[in-house]
Amino acid sequence: MSTRHTRSGAPAFLVDGSLYVFRAWHSMPEDFVDAQGLPAHAVHGYTRFLCELIEREKPTHLLVAFDASLTTSFRNELYPPYKANRELPPPDLERQFRLCREVTEALGVIALDDPVYEADDLIGSMLWTLRGQGIASVVVSADKDFGQLLGEHDSQWDFARNRRWGPEGVHEKLGVHPHQVADYLALCGDSVDNIPGVPGIGAKTAAALLQHFGTLEALLERVEEVPFLRLRGSAACARRLREHADQARLFARITRIALDAPVPEDAAFLRPRRPDRQRLETLCEQLRFGPLTRKRLFSIEESAA
Repeated sequence: MSTRHTRSGAPAFLVDGSLYVFRAWHSMPEDFVDAQGLPAHAVHGYTRFLCELIEREKPTHLLVAFDASLTTSFRNELYPPYKANRELPPPDLERQFRLCREVTEALGVIALDDPVYEADDLIGSMLWTLRGQGIASVVVSADKDFGQLLGEHDSQWDFARNRRWGPEGVHEKLGVHPHQVADYLALCGDSVDNIPGVPGIGAKTAAALLQHFGTLEALLERVEEVPFLRLRGSAACARRLREHADQARLFARITRIALDAPVPEDAAFLRPRRPDRQRLETLCEQLRFGPLTRKRLFSIEESAA
């Protein structure tokens, strides 16, 4: 599927930076070390990813969002067990996260994080802002949560697998439309984020319920209709929905991506700036980048001159 365009031309690329740092951390050999002998494999992998993205797409608008709210997100306030199943990044990874942000900024790319809002919220809020200015977005991530953001002209790109999809692809994958994704996750749960969902309701049942009722709120308001649906165990499903209605509403608040996070109001802020050559040279020495990575970094710098 090709990148979609709007009347304003090329789309903006909104990158889930933390995902690609984590992927590099798990996939790259640990023998990549910096000038001090400290692990640098995540930075090497992330830098290759970012260079390839810029080389392939030559984006006119680009943003990388990172997570800084691992335990301080507004979702933790609403539901303390949120993401409690995840271990906090070890110091080596935290240090590499900081270096990945440095590389991003040295390349002239805008990087954002926030102590209250997650990267998902920053991307969602930026996408919403851009849509208001007639600019489509490509969300660069494999995370299914982002499906809820996709409008007619937007798409999502799983960069590692080189798969792209728009709103229709969300329905193909989950059986629900983008505006139903948050309710869908609230019903069937999301083990990655430690959201249990409504007991006994799996993905297929959640999709079937939303196909019939449209929204979680409509489902809960008309729960007396559920036993008459052609669903296996529909009577038990209705009982569980009654018992866990408040919990389901809470989970929907957690699974819904915020659209009011602090992001730039002007799309021009996302235009890549001229890379900082001196800073890139310092980072290349510090991180012991090889000849190929150095060549790619400085080719981007030279093409922006």
